[in-house]
Amino acid sequence: MSEQKTVTTADEEAESALATARAQLERAATHIDVDAGIVERLKHPTKVLRGSVPLERDDGTVEIFTGYRAQHDDVRGPYKGGLRYHPDVTEDECIGLAMWMTWKCAVMDLPFGGAKGGIVVDPKDLSAAEQERLTRRFAEEMRDFVGPTVDIPAPDMGTDAQTMAWFMDAYSMQEGETVPGVVTGKPPVIGGSYGRSEAPGRSVALVTRETADHYDLPLETATVAVQGFGSVGSEAARLLDEWGATVVAVSDVSGGIYDADGLDTHAIESHGERPEAVSPTEGTSQITNEELLELDVDVLIPAAVGNVLTNANADAVQADIIVEGANGPTTTEADRIFAERGVPVIPDIVANAGGVTVSYFEWLQDINRRQWSLERVHEELEAEMLSAWEDVRAEFTARDVTWREAAYIVALSRVAEAKSTRGLWP
Repeated sequence: MSEQKTVTTADEEAESALATARAQLERAATHIDVDAGIVERLKHPTKVLRGSVPLERDDGTVEIFTGYRAQHDDVRGPYKGGLRYHPDVTEDECIGLAMWMTWKCAVMDLPFGGAKGGIVVDPKDLSAAEQERLTRRFAEEMRDFVGPTVDIPAPDMGTDAQTMAWFMDAYSMQEGETVPGVVTGKPPVIGGSYGRSEAPGRSVALVTRETADHYDLPLETATVAVQGFGSVGSEAARLLDEWGATVVAVSDVSGGIYDADGLDTHAIESHGERPEAVSPTEGTSQITNEELLELDVDVLIPAAVGNVLTNANADAVQADIIVEGANGPTTTEADRIFAERGVPVIPDIVANAGGVTVSYFEWLQDINRRQWSLERVHEELEAEMLSAWEDVRAEFTARDVTWREAAYIVALSRVAEAKSTRGLWP
């Protein structure tokens, strides 16, 4: 793949992931004493890789797909971030998501920087054999830019543990040795970590629990609505259900269901278990994804896709607390409206950071060639999440800021200190 300089156009969409990430960075920088040059550097990725990924289809024809990898910052350690297969993957989206990964790793105090990448493709249009060939070719195209101490991909939208296994195998075959640490999110049988796939949802549930405690909301009396019943939303919903909360609504891409008395979340199949399985049953009523966001509940967890809470619906949201399960579900304007209304929004870079945290655990296990038990993973994850939560809460209570600004203050302070200490190469 070739390196490509990034040019930000004047007419960049206001609600793109990149524009939102930059706006959040600038807002956080006003609250702390950080060199303007460092802030300017952090607005831009270190590099963006773009390449053509040829695929021989099952019928013998050849199709060319575009692949990206944005590497935002590595001042605190190797780049880290997901690979997604989705028709809407763009360069700007990868850069914005890579920036969020930098902050996510920093707020969790992990020795990683941020990256994100993907291929512009709908995986539903590919057979399993085609997905494997595409992944192996993508791994070869990226081989000079990734590695256990350079850049470590992980699963994301449209990719999974099997994708990471193919990627790792292709990379290892070219290196002439097994290199499990080149990716995380692999199956445990080849160096993956137990508990990795459910980690983002688990962290969302943990942060929701701590947030409820902060606002003196007993979890046993809390009502919760979850948009997106995939790997993140289903895990969060089921854990909160187990801990005593009443999950009144869940949804997937086909729509949602609602029951004021509470749903049996374990009886509902997640999107990964059976796509579009959320459908009305006896005692439940059907609602749209848009209606779910406006339900009168204690906690709303948008865990589907980005930009679902906007200036068009922010005033209609009735939830007392919002915990972001997806990446970037709240636009800048919606954030402003929620702040004016006094609605707490717990940001994605804290709430769903369980994924990268257990990826870090996996990386450590691969380096040491020693696998942890699921019980240890859960214990270590909870300890890391509670530590990060307390760091963010300390800034929130000490300053007149939002939860998002508090999280960015923690993250930016750590990244800026590292940059200041290392200095700028001439």
